[in-house]
Amino acid sequence: MKFETKVIHGGTQEDPYTGAITTPIYQTSTYHQQTLGGHAKYEYTRGENPTRFALESVMAAIENGTDGFAFSSGMAAIHATMSLLKAGDHIVMANDVYGGTFRLVNRILTDLGITFTAVDTADSVALQEAIKPTTKMVYLESPSNPLMHVTDIAEAARIAHDAGAIAVVDNTFASPYNQNPLDLGADVVIHSGTKYLGGHADVLSGFVIVKDAELAARIKFIQMSIGAVLSPQDSYLVQRSIKTLSLRVQRHNENAMALAEFLNNHPKVGKVYFPGLPGTPDYEIARRQMRGFGGMMSIELQPGLDVKQFVENLDVFLLAESLGGVESLIEVPAIMTHASIPRDIRLANGIKDEFVRISVGIENIDDLIADMTKGLDAL
Repeated sequence: MKFETKVIHGGTQEDPYTGAITTPIYQTSTYHQQTLGGHAKYEYTRGENPTRFALESVMAAIENGTDGFAFSSGMAAIHATMSLLKAGDHIVMANDVYGGTFRLVNRILTDLGITFTAVDTADSVALQEAIKPTTKMVYLESPSNPLMHVTDIAEAARIAHDAGAIAVVDNTFASPYNQNPLDLGADVVIHSGTKYLGGHADVLSGFVIVKDAELAARIKFIQMSIGAVLSPQDSYLVQRSIKTLSLRVQRHNENAMALAEFLNNHPKVGKVYFPGLPGTPDYEIARRQMRGFGGMMSIELQPGLDVKQFVENLDVFLLAESLGGVESLIEVPAIMTHASIPRDIRLANGIKDEFVRISVGIENIDDLIADMTKGLDAL
């Protein structure tokens, strides 16, 4: 079954009571059990819910996994995955991950006895050198947030497996339409479903997808035990949005490529971070393991130009956190999404104060370029 068909039919089953082709919202916390100790399929919604199960099934289908798990946010999904670790374990983590991920590892997991090393996972030599005897997880984003670094997922997975560790890929920026890390050797795929999967800036959600039975059982136990599950209402909303995922991401891809080419030739833009530009360090790997380059990019203005004036002078690009929605957004990571990372670490990793992240929406590309032109001309 092709991707465009999976997003429509994957995980969707005819409602047994009414024949409804759209999975109903089963707004219930508990279920009538016919026999004592009979282990009914549905007992309590923290463990199972038909609406959430349908969404989890379609997520497994479009990521080419066997099991999917839906959480109340992307951070809840990341936390659940990292709950596979125990005191004394070591994580090799990308050095330019989302600020919330860094905060979770640096300020919460370390208090529990878990250690980490942050490294450029796109550099396979550096990644290999960061491995320790206690390394149990290699965690990366590809493309990364916000530097848009592309890691060779197959190589990173090989390094992880040789060390007896699992490879975890946050696939939020790419979306399942553009990339499937499980096919490249990853063990776990994570999504902030708030972004491209939800796609309309109106619902929080997170996902973990695996294709190993043992990992699936462990994640399921963690999901039920911690309890940060996605509600039936939100499960319905995300599944509804996934039906148009291929159409939306195709437009995101097209708009981002056109905008990246425009900005790359603008005299007031010092650098464009976008893996779809030929000649950039990430282009060849991205072309090999991705079907499209996504709707995310970052830019640096020329030295001396006022970032605040630039972002506040735009009309179509809204100054806001998050990404992946139908509307175009712009933000300054040093002040917004990555403010939780100490400034010296941000700068060491290349996230400068004048760095700007852009989520390219599905508006008309002429309007997007015109808005960028207006903002840059004002500088």
